[in-house]
Order: sequence, then C-alpha cells, then structure tokens
Amino acid sequence: MKNPDLHTPKVSINGASGGKEGRTSSSEPPNTGQRSGRSPVGSSSPKPVADESGRFDKKQRKRARRRKAGKHNGSETMSAGAQGSSLAAERVSANSDKSSSAKSARAENASGNHAPKSEQKNGQRNGKKLSNRRRRSRRKKQDNPAAANNIAAAPSAQSASQAQTAKHGHAPNRQSPKPIAARAEHNSGHAGESRAPQAAQPRAYEPPLYAALDLGTNNCRLLIATPSRPGQFRVVDSFSRIVRLGEGFGTSGRLSDQAMNRAIEALKICRDKLESKNIRRRRLIATEACRSASNGADFLERVREEAGLELEIVDRQTEASLAVSGCGTLVNRETDALVLFDIGGGSSEIALIDVTCRRSSRLAEHITAWTSLPVGVVTLAEKFGGRDVTPENYAEMVAYVAGMLNDFSERHKLGELAQSTHFHLLGTSGTVTTLAGIHLGLERYDRRRVDGMWMGSQDVTDMTAKLLSWDFKTRVANPCIGADRADLVLAGCAILDAIRQIWPSERLLVADRGLREGILTELMSRDGAWRHRRPHQAKETYMKNGSGRDTQLKGRQSI
Repeated sequence: MKNPDLHTPKVSINGASGGKEGRTSSSEPPNTGQRSGRSPVGSSSPKPVADESGRFDKKQRKRARRRKAGKHNGSETMSAGAQGSSLAAERVSANSDKSSSAKSARAENASGNHAPKSEQKNGQRNGKKLSNRRRRSRRKKQDNPAAANNIAAAPSAQSASQAQTAKHGHAPNRQSPKPIAARAEHNSGHAGESRAPQAAQPRAYEPPLYAALDLGTNNCRLLIATPSRPGQFRVVDSFSRIVRLGEGFGTSGRLSDQAMNRAIEALKICRDKLESKNIRRRRLIATEACRSASNGADFLERVREEAGLELEIVDRQTEASLAVSGCGTLVNRETDALVLFDIGGGSSEIALIDVTCRRSSRLAEHITAWTSLPVGVVTLAEKFGGRDVTPENYAEMVAYVAGMLNDFSERHKLGELAQSTHFHLLGTSGTVTTLAGIHLGLERYDRRRVDGMWMGSQDVTDMTAKLLSWDFKTRVANPCIGADRADLVLAGCAILDAIRQIWPSERLLVADRGLREGILTELMSRDGAWRHRRPHQAKETYMKNGSGRDTQLKGRQSI
C-alpha cells in the first residue's frame, strides 16, 4: 500500500546534491523551537519525483519517510551536502539577525524605550546579544578568511562521515590529516565559500653593479659599487694591495719578473671578485708603469692569459680627468678655483680648475689646464733614495720636481683666482692622507676622519719636518705609514712641497679617493644610473677603506 504522505508534499525541492533552498508551506507551521518569522533549519527538503511508471523508487521513499519523521520528532536529519549548506546558511543568517538585533537594542536604549527584563533575558538566551567570545571569533574569521573556510567546512565533513556511518554501518577510511594551508585550499569550495586570493610576491629589485680597477705603479685597487644618491654610490666590495709593479723601472725602464708576478697574483683575486657578481659595466685600466715600460705590452698579454682580464692603458690626460671626477663631491660651493693633484707611484697629475663661470655636476668639465709629471714616489725614491733621507737630499728632490713644474707653460692660467681666499689645494694620494693621519695622531688609520679634512699650510710644514726627523725604523713603526710606505713617504712630501711652491695656499683639502672613484662616476653618469635610480635605495653613500670596513662619505654638496 502506498504511503499517502508521498502524494501530498509540503515543501519545495532541495535534494541531497545541494540544490536551491525552498520555502516552507503556510499550511504547516514549523516546529523548530526558534522565534516566529524565521524559517526552520530542516524545513527545506526535496519533493519526490515519480518516474515514467508513476511510482517512486526505493531511495525516494526512504528519504521521504526520513524527512517526515524528522518533522514530527523535531529533529534535523539531513543528507551530507544539504546539511553542510544549511548550517552555513543558518550561521550567516543568525549572525546577521544578531547584529541587527544588537543595533535595534542600542537604538531603543538611546531613545529610552527599554524592553522588559524578561524579554531581555529571553533575547540573550535566543542569541540577540553576542558574547565576547563570539565577537572575538567573528573578528578572527574576518582577519583570516582561510581559517574561516576551515571552520565552515568542518561541519560538512563531519555530517558526511556520520551519514556514511549510518548507511554502511562503518566509518569511512581515515587518511593522515593535511596541513592547515592544504586543508584551507581543499575545503575552499564547501558551503559556498571561496578561498581568498594570495597577493603576488613583488620581484626583488637588484641594483646595478659597476666595477673599476686601477693597476698603478705601486698599487692594485678594485672597487665594486652601486649608485645611490645623485653623484654618489654605495660600495659593495673592494680590494687594495701594494704590488710595486714599477720597482726597478726608474733605472732599467722595464718591469721586473718579480713585480709582474706580484701584480698577476693580485689581479687573480680581482678576477674572482668580478666573476662572483653580476657586473653591468666595468673598466679596468693600467697607468704609468705599463704605459712607459718597454715590456708593458708583454705584461698585458700575460695578464690576459693567466688572469683572464683585459687591461686598458690610459693616457695622462685621461688619468688626470679621472682623478678630478673622483673628487667632485668634496668641492663645496664657496670655492672659486683650486689646484687638484694626484701623486702616484710613477707619475703625478695636476689639474687647474675654475668654477666661477658655471656650475656642473661633473668637476672634470671645469678643468682649465692640466699636466702630468713623469715622476712619482717610486721613481723619485729610487733616483734619490728613500730609506735614509737627509735635509739636503730632501731639498734636491724638491728642486728636481719644481724644475719640471716650471716647464708647465699654463701654470699661471688661474691668474688672480689663485690669490683669492676662495682658492685652495686638493690632494688625492697616499702622501697627503699619511700626513693627515700623523697630524691627527691616529693610532690606526681611519679613513672616516681623514677623507675630506682640512689642513693648514703650517700643519703640512710641521708634519714634513717631523717625518724628516724620523729614521727609517721610526717611520715603519708609525701605524699611518707602515713598512710598505716608509721608504716612499718622504719622496711624496718632496713632490707636495714643489707644488706648494708654485701654487701657495693656506688650505689643503685631503681626499682619500682617486682613479677608481672617477671611473665609477663616469660609468654611472654615462649609463644614466642616477636618472633611473629606485627611490627605496640607501640614502647614505658608503665606501670601503683598506681594512674592508664600511665608512660614510662626507656629506658635502657637490658642484
């Protein structure tokens, strides 16, 4: 006998597959224990559909009996998919009703219309007022959508497990739990919720790197840096070693085998540093020793084969221009003219600079005249002796260099500017930095205190006299000189005194920088590195001294 209840369904279709929710019939009031005006949880159920023969299959009859029993008993037995959807919908509806109830309660309190205490208590029991724990849970769901997906999907999975247990008589096979992130991604489709999209990770910006190598008569130096503020850069790596490539060059005119071997070993270290980094542009130069030696070309071929580096021999004018470019940030706006000199190992470059007519970011554009003397600390010490220097021997060295300067026809081209109070000398070499360190009484050479400092004319004279009074062992023991420069420092002082005789000045600006900094400035300027620099780059400019420590450049305004 057919069940008459199957022919008089009271609800609209809502199958176990999770279809759209229906509305309850007005002829049968809900019996859910909740307040009036709200649809019960189990009221939406699917309407059984007959097949072609007009009969209902066994599964449909079974579901109909289960739904009718649930209505009469007040239970809310549903299939796995429908129960998960209904629970999620109930949670959203309850939260919205509770929030609206809380707003109305606040409005009544504000207007002075207070409900009776019995109604307030019933409202609290029915969920009109949110507890602190529920508020915290709601905030946590809003802050972490993935965790909310896990919470919403958990009842659905639990109901599915219970339904399968009731149907088959045993629990489903359990697998090892997935990680939280994996569960959030797997359950993102349950209960109509979607997983929050993950923000794309920004690609890390790699600043461009530039390299400059200067193989001089006395030193081998490497500098790798990245541009920072306009006209300045931040040092990434550096290397400096005294190789004495020009040792014996003054007497023989050739580079010795021992000197070339020392230089090649230092260049191999520079090669490893260059290959370990992604260098955008680089320039590797060689100066006076390779330029004037009879076997300079053979030495460059050895460097190419053994060290794998292509060195460029620059002329004297280029060397002077690079020395000026490296010191551009030290010249302030109060300066009208200056004489910049770079005392090297095999040559000395001198540039006369006039900055009264116009101001440019490149100091090399203000060069009025220049000269390059074929004499340096190594060649002058070998010619007159640098180990044991007497006052008479020192005077001969000064006269020798002054004679070369007198042959410079444009030495007076600055005119009256060289007599003004806004004129000064600027020295960039180991000689002037050594005098500055001794003047400061440093127990250890500190580039941060030396680079950019001023020395008076009398201070230079006093330091030179002190060095002349020291013997060789005393010069070696001084931390600002050491054994590598003890036999060369007085030769450099002689060249400095000859320059001071031709261009006398009360002030000397000390610069611990040179050709490498000039090369980097030129490379970055031509590459437009400061026009397209990133705004989040470092605000301070740093360089490395010989000990490998980062030291901050002087914050002087460049012209």
